[in-house]
Amino acid sequence: MVESDGALAARAAAGDRDAFGALVARHQGSVRRVARAVIGDEHDADDAAQDAFLSALDRIETYDPSRPFGPWLIRIATNAAIDLLRRRAVRRTVALDERMSSRDRSPAAAAAAAELRERMAAAFGALPERQRIAVTLFDVEGYAHAEIAEILGVPEGTVRSDVFHGRRSLREALRMFDPTLEDE
Repeated sequence: MVESDGALAARAAAGDRDAFGALVARHQGSVRRVARAVIGDEHDADDAAQDAFLSALDRIETYDPSRPFGPWLIRIATNAAIDLLRRRAVRRTVALDERMSSRDRSPAAAAAAAELRERMAAAFGALPERQRIAVTLFDVEGYAHAEIAEILGVPEGTVRSDVFHGRRSLREALRMFDPTLEDE
């Protein structure tokens, strides 16, 4: 039988490190994705995710087991990522060019894929922070608008607007790759 997040959190609050480890294993993917949506850099997102889990462990006794654990943790992760952005000077490294890898794609296909990735990353990075977070939580993590509103501390209508406008901006940025993309 799979132990619930609430039960694991209660055990973690009582000092059971294995229980907290199970929560980390269960939620690390979503925490990393949200941190990456906020920060835009995989390595910095890993740092923010680690900060979020340490903060959650520090504050596990404040978790209300009558509420879902995921949104509580995602809110901590979102705040940790925002704090990391504020603390760090812009430190960017240039990744190796994808075309340097030895894949079996044709050079034209590799170039098109690289251009699409760059265009998508640029479009996603150009979104306002709250829109990036809202789109990631809604479309990637599957949270409902009301849950995202609680995580971000904004009205549900604001979340709906952020998801709508974020998606529209992404469609516009990708329209050159598929001219059939229409606004909803």
